[in-house]
Formats: sequence, structure tokens, C-alpha cells
Amino acid sequence: MKHYLTTISLFSLSLLFISCCTSKKSISENTVSPKESTEIVEKYWKLIEIRGQKVTADDFASKEPHLILKSADNRVTGNGGCNSFFGTYELQANLNRISFSKMGSTKMACMKPTVENEFLNVLETVDNYTVKNDTLQLNKARMAPLAKFVAVYLK
Repeated sequence: MKHYLTTISLFSLSLLFISCCTSKKSISENTVSPKESTEIVEKYWKLIEIRGQKVTADDFASKEPHLILKSADNRVTGNGGCNSFFGTYELQANLNRISFSKMGSTKMACMKPTVENEFLNVLETVDNYTVKNDTLQLNKARMAPLAKFVAVYLK
């Protein structure tokens, strides 16, 4: 009987060990490392190009077009050149995948044409991104970049 209890105990302990290791492995495979998750998050990304066209001061009314991906609740905020926008994003940094949803914006009248409508359209369309140094590109499939941004750091 003692041998039987020892065998059951060892078997139970083995199952516990295997399940702990398996669950840790599954969690770590789905978790983005801190470096990957912060590569584009919590940065001020200034729009510099949209659909192949350079964005200049003539392309916005009051604020420069930009976006910020907030880590808290996966919120995105920014400005399209006249109106502020907000929404949520989903990021799979290990696959360079990104999508935006639940987007909204203020509706102020803008005195001059801006890139705003095109910018918001890009956010609805993108499905992936690339980052090189301080440049972020938002893309759809393997097409040319829909939008390019540069990171702006406070001094």
C-alpha cells in the first residue's frame, strides 16, 4: 500500500510540474516582451507623409497631425490637423500587426483643408506596421506605406 501511495504521489507531483511548465510556456509565447511592446507605445508620432505625399505646415490648420498609442487600455489619441481623435488599438508586436477601432473625433470647423480625412481613413485601413530607428510606417498588406511618422521627443 505504501508503494502504491508513493507512486500516486509522484504521478500527481509530475502532473502538477508539467501543467505549471506548460502554462508558463503558453503565457510567455503569447506575451510581448517589454522591449517589443514599448517600441511604438507611449511615443508622440508626428505624421510626415500620407499616401506618398509629404505633410507640411500647409496641410494642417492648427495642430500638427500626430498620434500617441497609450499603453493604458490600448487607447490611441491624436490630432488630424484640426480635430482631435481617439479610439482603441490592438497590437501584436511580435507579428508587427496593428488595428484601430472605436474611433471618434471632435467636429470643429476647419478654415483650411487638412490631411485629416485621409489620416483617419488610413487608421481604419492599416493592418501592419514597420519601425526603423525613429520612423514608424503604417501599412496595408504589402502595399506601399499608407502613412509615415517620426518620433518626437521632448527636450
